[in-house]
Amino acid sequence: MPNIKTIIDYFRWRNEDAYRNALNAYCCWMLRKQGLDKNNAANFILGKSVQEKNELLFTLGINYNTLPNWQKRGVGIYWEKVIKTGYDIKNGTAVTAERNILKIDFDLPIRDEYNSFIEKLVCTL
Repeated sequence: MPNIKTIIDYFRWRNEDAYRNALNAYCCWMLRKQGLDKNNAANFILGKSVQEKNELLFTLGINYNTLPNWQKRGVGIYWEKVIKTGYDIKNGTAVTAERNILKIDFDLPIRDEYNSFIEKLVCTL
């Protein structure tokens, strides 16, 4: 990627795409459970607004806004620096070391907070 702005834009697009895809998938599968085949379910939601899709789900017993965030926005997996405490046997002292661990984030931020999150993440690499 040529610059940080392009990276942020890419991940922001992916974040919003995950939200849109999740909403569409919920609608399609609920319609499939109602007896529509995959083509009719997909065609039924085609061109509908986010509000219309949310209303559809609500009529089918799902409040999309109360679903877990990871189901609507995806999951982030990234390196996170942590300080680990250990023991130096040779010197008989406690020591600390910085380590990288894989962080699995089920509650990604949205909108401008997501941009800041990605920028911070990229700048720490």
